[in-house]
Amino acid sequence: MRISIFYFVFFLSIFASCASDSDEEIESEVDDVTPSNLVIDVGITGLNSNNPFGDGSGVVNFSAQATNATSYGFIVNSGSEVQSIDGVYQYTFNSVEGIENHDIKVIAYSSTNNSINTSEIFAVSYYQGTAPVWADEFFQNGTPNNENWTYDLGAGGWGNNELQTYTNTSSNVKVEDGLLKIIAKANGSGYTSSRLKSQGLFQFTYGRVDVRAKLPASAGTWPAIWMLGANFTSVGWPRCGEIDIMEQTGWDKNKVLGTCHWYNTSSAGYAGYGLDTTVSNVSNEFHVYSVVWDANSIRILQDNVQYFVMSSSNSSIANSPFQNDFFLILNVAMGGNLGGAIDSNFTEDSMEIDYVRVYQ
Repeated sequence: MRISIFYFVFFLSIFASCASDSDEEIESEVDDVTPSNLVIDVGITGLNSNNPFGDGSGVVNFSAQATNATSYGFIVNSGSEVQSIDGVYQYTFNSVEGIENHDIKVIAYSSTNNSINTSEIFAVSYYQGTAPVWADEFFQNGTPNNENWTYDLGAGGWGNNELQTYTNTSSNVKVEDGLLKIIAKANGSGYTSSRLKSQGLFQFTYGRVDVRAKLPASAGTWPAIWMLGANFTSVGWPRCGEIDIMEQTGWDKNKVLGTCHWYNTSSAGYAGYGLDTTVSNVSNEFHVYSVVWDANSIRILQDNVQYFVMSSSNSSIANSPFQNDFFLILNVAMGGNLGGAIDSNFTEDSMEIDYVRVYQ
């Protein structure tokens, strides 16, 4: 009997030892569990071929999955971490209107709190109320979007005795820090600048155009935000019609002008009508320049205050061009009819544009 008890105790101690070793191995294996293969799906609401950055609601649905993950953390634009058990998270980007780049960081946690993380940059659109039918928010650094803009190039005065040569080089036009910059420069023998247009890429009949811009301060610069009739190449100017949403002369930097031009059949020549308004700090602050255009009238506004209106369909404008498609133009001219004398010490100046938005 004593021998049996001895062996029983002996085997029990061996079993306990084995069990202890097994527990240590299991515990060690648990400690080593770390998530892997973390992926994020970014689902921007309303995204399609016509709305590559969403429908303007700013709503984004995130979904994260990782092997061995039991929970997830989401951090938007370096903000506070938000926990999710199933890896699903919805966020509405509504702090800034337009199209903005955002950063999403996702952390996958295991049951033992080991973790891995990954980040992604993406762009999404948000607008208060109705989204524009077309817009350029200039959120990607580099050259302007060639799906939106092409260029007029060269010299020759452009019918207004202007002195600049238009280029499409980065020294005269670029997108930087969320702004389109059209830069006029002296180059020793003359001046260079840039003139962008949506001709052949985007043209429309009727709507509202809003352009948020900061204008050059130098004497002799002639910035303009304007529109030409899309049939310009076939009928020429002024038969195609022209709508100047904003022009600034080279000698009075405290005013902007709104003007319309067309062909006067009774005199077989040019006709036009324009008004101006005083604007303070146009070179130090951004202002919004707008046109509201429908079948009967054209209204021009500065910071949502109307200062110009004309009937575009009455009998005084025979064969009115203002019921047809127009395209957009952005440029800075030097000298000429509205630029005037250029400062002899001029080196460079620019028009900076935050956005161009078209609503219908």
